[in-house]
Amino acid sequence: MTRILIADDHPMVRAGIRQFLEDDRTITEIGEAASGNETLDRLRSGNWHLLLLDINMPDRSGFDILRHIRASYNETKVLVLSGLPERQYAISVLKAGARGYLPKECTADELLKATHEVLQGRRYLSADLAEILLSDFDENSEEPLHRRLSEREFQIFCKLAAGRTVSSIAGELFLSEKTVSTYRKRILDKMSLATNADLTTYAVRNGIVQ
Repeated sequence: MTRILIADDHPMVRAGIRQFLEDDRTITEIGEAASGNETLDRLRSGNWHLLLLDINMPDRSGFDILRHIRASYNETKVLVLSGLPERQYAISVLKAGARGYLPKECTADELLKATHEVLQGRRYLSADLAEILLSDFDENSEEPLHRRLSEREFQIFCKLAAGRTVSSIAGELFLSEKTVSTYRKRILDKMSLATNADLTTYAVRNGIVQ
């Protein structure tokens, strides 16, 4: 019995993914969650084998959800299905515990292939993402500044770049404002930037925020 949970804030996206999955008779149950908090509620209420996760939801980021899964739901594998740029997000998502990353414009066949690969305990990378990873070994390519950040630093960097305040980030992540401020300073130092406006400019230029 294979149980899959779809977490995406767009009803049409969830409906499309569900339609693809329903054609696969090995999948016995498909659930849906429309927000980050609802995703966590569904995880608490049932044993899900796979979570198809959009990391860009309004109330709670996918990185927060990945952190919860790694801490409390290790039996649930995660395949991220996102409209955000692979080059900017995929590595951080994989480091955070996801087993694969797919762009939302992928075909139904690729979605089903990735789903089965991840359910069988393997990682799944699209051809484009594999090429990106290989290009990182090119000795002439320069590592993007945000690749210097740890998982938590990248999470806070994204929130700062999107215009969030230190106090709101602290409340959402259950951290003290002093801790978030320390992360902010560390992020600025690692990226050789000076202000939050610099973070936003960098993030927009590199397609991390819109």
